[in-house]
Formats: sequence, structure tokens, C-alpha cells
Amino acid sequence: MAIPFHHRLFATVALLAGAYTTQAQHSPVPAFTGTVGKTLAETTAGNTQFNPAAKPGAPNIVYILLDDVGFGASSAFGGLVDTPIFDSLANNGLRYTNFHTTAICSPTRASLLTGRNHHSVNVNTVIDAAVDAPGHNGYIPFEKGTIAEIARENGYNTFAVGKWHVTPTPDISPAGPFNRWPTGRGFDHFYGFLAGETDQYTPQLWENTVKIEPDLHGKHLTTVLVDKAIEYIAGQKTAAPDKPFFLYLTPGATHGPHQVDKQWIDKYKGRFDGGWDKYREEVLAHQKQLGLVPANTTLPVRNSGVKAWDSLSAVEKKVFARFFEAYAGFLSHTDYEVGRLIHYLQEINQLNNTLVVLIIGDNGASKEGGLTGHAFGINEYIDGSVYTEKYEDRIAAINKVYDLIGSSKSGPNYPAGWAQAANTPFRYLKQDANSEGGTRNPLILFYPDGIKERGIRTQYSHVNSVTPTVIDIAHLTVPDVINGYRQDSLEGVSLAYTIANEKASDKHHVQYYEISGSRAVYKDGWKAEVYHQTGTPFTNDTWELYNLQDDFNEQHNLAATQPDKLKELQNLFDEQANKYNVYPLLGDTQGRDFSKLTKGPFDRRKQAILYPGVTQLPTRAAPFLYQHSFSIKADVEITDTRNEGVLLAAGGRFTGFTFYVQNGKLTVAHNNNGKLVYLTSDKPIAKGKAILRYDLTYIPAKNLTDEAGTESLYINDVKVAERKITKADATILPYDEGLDVGRDNASPVSPNYQTPFTFTGILHKIIVDHVIP
Repeated sequence: MAIPFHHRLFATVALLAGAYTTQAQHSPVPAFTGTVGKTLAETTAGNTQFNPAAKPGAPNIVYILLDDVGFGASSAFGGLVDTPIFDSLANNGLRYTNFHTTAICSPTRASLLTGRNHHSVNVNTVIDAAVDAPGHNGYIPFEKGTIAEIARENGYNTFAVGKWHVTPTPDISPAGPFNRWPTGRGFDHFYGFLAGETDQYTPQLWENTVKIEPDLHGKHLTTVLVDKAIEYIAGQKTAAPDKPFFLYLTPGATHGPHQVDKQWIDKYKGRFDGGWDKYREEVLAHQKQLGLVPANTTLPVRNSGVKAWDSLSAVEKKVFARFFEAYAGFLSHTDYEVGRLIHYLQEINQLNNTLVVLIIGDNGASKEGGLTGHAFGINEYIDGSVYTEKYEDRIAAINKVYDLIGSSKSGPNYPAGWAQAANTPFRYLKQDANSEGGTRNPLILFYPDGIKERGIRTQYSHVNSVTPTVIDIAHLTVPDVINGYRQDSLEGVSLAYTIANEKASDKHHVQYYEISGSRAVYKDGWKAEVYHQTGTPFTNDTWELYNLQDDFNEQHNLAATQPDKLKELQNLFDEQANKYNVYPLLGDTQGRDFSKLTKGPFDRRKQAILYPGVTQLPTRAAPFLYQHSFSIKADVEITDTRNEGVLLAAGGRFTGFTFYVQNGKLTVAHNNNGKLVYLTSDKPIAKGKAILRYDLTYIPAKNLTDEAGTESLYINDVKVAERKITKADATILPYDEGLDVGRDNASPVSPNYQTPFTFTGILHKIIVDHVIP
């Protein structure tokens, strides 16, 4: 169905899982070296090795990938957020200061896992916005194996814990297939979430391919993830103490929502009252002292729209400082939890023989809080509220919930001024694939038994280089065939050559970047780049040119004075783009044409039939309810006039939609970033069989507050309520929580009931009919 798809849908989708399945290892029948007699007594065993065995002394391998952190946030790279564990790993290992990601989460993760460029593995942007074209469809080829598949073929146990975010939309259904879930791409176990973010206190979690509804008992998700990682390691080391493991630990930190226990926020009370301008100055000074940036580095101007801190009102300063206190507490808490894992490895005498790869951020700091920040969840960014609502109104609304910012009752992300501060000393942010601010992140290698060198390495590198580096350091063999698929070559350049020689010449000479039309190409210290504004023609783009050897943080555009060099690099980008399937570029239209996306399980159907028991079906794996006309019918039996409960709910306490029965009346509620609007029937529901219906008739509108049609309630085809709706009411696109049938799991869409508010009558099915003009 031709439903427009909003260009800022960078929300990812987790999903309901089926039974636990896993891809088999490549295991051809081994030759038998014994003798076979007619009886067992006459038979000599062959001592056959059926499973791959690791080389003696093979190290454990741990990838730790954080989210949306920024180059200048952690104290390990000069930031003002205390990260003593990261500091210790860096001080006892190697810091890489010229390491780059792709500028956004799914592509970085796909590149990290495979050792290849992100378009080479079909992950051009966040996975649920994949487009049905080569290089863009979201399906990582089996011919491009993951580090987990390689490690398992080398005799390792493999565990993925935390954020995944690279399973394509069409596969995120209870029907699978599950071969591109973590357990299908080389991991023996998975415990985590499939989306780009999740609530830290009411998360959407899966273990292997089974949806779980864990009671976290008040624990923070990062704590639970580290507990699970330790549990996996403990079981493995008990059963096979000589067998190494590969752990891929990817907490949700510090992606929004910035939620953490109060004591971590209180730790930073007043620490950032000086504001983002002072923060940048102090961090740059620290970075120079640590030798992380050239001594002549200066700060770039503030990013567009960011005000001087001293020009802010008292209320702006108050709420903005609170946002960063919550963020800092979240990052410090993450450091503490990583420390628990490190200390556990030490306790079981495994730390010295463990290669730890710590990447502090999968892209630059996040711009998704807009200029004001947001307190009610990612949908304020997705639906455009952070851009379209009045600045003063947003500040006033945030101030009203000041005491909740950072708690489980808020869904915060900081304003763009703090994002640039966390990115010190760079300009621009996450998603800006053209800039160092979008792509430069801290990398730390720590391996006591294998890396004796200490210090800083400045050689150019990219996230596609991590897996080749680990393969070299751990002496892994890359099989020619994995799971029956002949393997293509790796594309990253191993950093092993830098370990013993801090002055070694760069070996990674060329690298392209591209996210949603913003793009760049690097060659031997030179970089050509262009920022693309979504919704504008590419012919409007203006290329820039920088010599990063002399201009570390891109302040001196040489395009006008070096036109030949610029042309050379533009031609190189075109060459790289053709080689790695970068074309077609995205971002030439404001909306991403729905018909061109890879299709989810309901996207080709005008009607969807849902049954009770469906829970937390992610947005892109569920019937699409976004900005179009549709009808929901609940086939029920009212066995008692006191029957109540949810018929269908999508989303949670920050954003969502719920259709339910309460006090004998049929009700629908829209939660628009914490603002609730209701429609309730004017008549009670009688006992007996009934069709309870909700109709939304959508008329396209420009602004979220504009009138955009009507919604109506029916009991057995009798209209019992109607009202006019706004575009915001029709913008049903919940991000952190999915769709439930017959109940509302996790957090409630409406505060008028408590979850799960299971329907106490008999619900046979829900029918969703999409009205196509």
C-alpha cells in the first residue's frame, strides 16, 4: 500500500520471536582414522575431532561497543565524564585517536561485525529504513561472514549481549526466518534488544529468538546485560575451561533515553552549570595534555542554532544542565558495569588472556534532541516536535518535569549544544557522514598477554578494520567456506602493524562515507565532503575540501584554492560508490517512498488479522498505523458488564495508541509525547457478542497541530463517539515499545490503567483494515 514514510524514521524494530534456532557450523564429515570391525570389540576408535578446536592459548575476545557517546565525553579521551574503567583500559593498552565509524548505528555495527564497508553488506542506514536496492536492502550476505562465525569456526563459544539492530525488517516476525538474527549469524547465545534503542527500565528483550518479558526487579538494563554476559561466560568456562569465548557486548548506553538510577545523576549535580562553551574549552585543554589532539588545535564555531551559554535564560541553563547530568550519570554507570565484567574476568583468571576492543561510540554524539532536548522519548524527534513546536513552549514543558529528567519516568536526550560539547573538538554530529564529528570515535585495545605496548596511535583507521585487526592479533583463520557459503574477502585494513610501531606509516589509504546523501571520501590525509540537506536536490550540494594532516578538525575549507585536488577526490568518491553499491543516494526527497522500502510482514496486505497472545510486535513488523485511514475491529464476547481491558495497544508511556474497555465504555487514547487525548463512547457495551470498532479517517495536513480528519467509535455498527483529530493523533509510530493484542505490556499508553490491563472478556481476534484511496 502506498503510504508515505517519514524521512526521520530512524526507529528500529524489535520483534516477537519464535523458537530458538541457530545456524550450524560448517562441518563436513571428517575422515575416520580408526578401523571398523564387525563388533565394537574389533573396532578401533579414530579420535575424530568433530568440532573445531581453538589453537592452544587462543585469547578470549571481547568487543564492547557503546552508542552515541561522542569523542570528547569520557575522561579516557579528555572528557569531563568520569570513566575510570575506560581510563584504566586505555592506560594499560593503546588509544587510537584517528579511528572512524560510519556516522550512524546499524551501518557501523554491520561494518564492525563483518570487516567490510557497510554498503558492501547492504546496510546503508538504520536497518528498518532499508531500501530495496543492492547495497541498501538490509540483508547482510552470508558470503560476508561475521566475526562470530569466524570465531566459532576457530573453536570459540560466541555470545551477543545488548543492542543488535541489523536484522532486516521482513525477517522480524514470529515466522522469521531467524538466520539473520544473532543466533543465525554465528552467535551461540543472544540476550538483548533488536531495536536502535530501548527503555532502560521496561526494555523489549529477546533471548536467542524467544521474546521474554523480564521483571528487572528495579535493575537497570545495563546491569542486567552484564549479569547475562557473566552468566554465559561462567557456564562456558565451567563446562569447557580451555575453550575461548567471543563476547559482543553492546549496551544501549548512551543512546537515548538517558535513564539511570538517581545516585548516578546526583553525582554530577552542579558539575556542568558552567555550560557547554566552558565544557568544550576544558576538554580541549585536557585532550592536549593527554596528547590526543595536535597542540595547535582550536575549537570550531558552534553548530548552527546553538546559542552561547552565557546568553541563555536561567531556566534554559537549569534544564540544559540537568540533561547533561543525566547523560553523564548514564555514561559513568556504563563504565561501572563494564568494570564489573572486567573484574569478573580477573577473578576467574581470564583477564590477561582476553583481547578487549572498546569502541566508545558507534557514531558521533546525537543531534536527536534538537536545540531544546527532549524529555518524553525519541518520538519527539521522529515526529518532528523538536523542530516544529515553539522553542519557549518546549523549554517551559521540560522545566515542569525537571525533577524527572533521567529517571524511568522520562525519556530524555540532551540538546544539540551538549552534543557538540560531547563531540569536542569536532563540529557536526551523528548522521553527518561528511564530518569528523559524525564519524571519529575513540578506540581502545587492551590485551595484557598479547599487547605489551602502551600509548597513543594516530594512524588512520575505520570500523571495518577492527575485525581484520582481531583476526591478526588472535591468529584466527578465516575459512574459505562458512555454513556452506564461499567467503568474499575482507575490506578493512588490519591495525596490527601499528601495535609495535607508533610511527608506522598509514596502510589504510582510502575510505568513503555516506549516510542519507551526506558523503565524503578520504585519501592519505585529504578529505572531500558534502553535507546534504534531506529533501533538497543533490545539485544544491556544495563540496568542501580539507587537509586533515594540518587541519585536524576541519576548520579551513580549501575547495576554492585547491580545485584540482577536490575534483580528484570527487572522482574517487564516484569510483568507490560504484565499487561498493553506494548508489542510489538517499535524501533527495523529504519523505522516503514507502513503496521502495524493503517490505515488512504486513506491508503488502490491506488487512491484518491479529490474535490474543501477540505481544510487543515492533512497529515495522506490525500493521502500519502511521498517517493514513484505517479501521480496527475487535471481535469480542462481553461475558460480564464489568469486563475491561486493552483490545489493542501500540507504544507506551511516552508515545502510543490504545483501544480499550473501561467502566463499561469503549475508549481510545492517543499519547503524543506524553500529551493524552481521549475519545469515549457515550453508551455502555451490552453483554453478548459484539464487534467493537475504531475508524480513523485521515486527511493529509502540514503541521502536527493541524486538523487532519476524524476518528469514530462503533459498537455493532452503531456510532457511539466521534471527534476531529490532529495530524499528531494520526502520527502513530511508537518506537521504544511495540504492539500488543488483548493487553498492554511494558509501560501503559494511558495512565488511566495499569499494565498489562488484560482484557477480561473473550477476545477472538483483531482485524485491521487499511483504507487505500
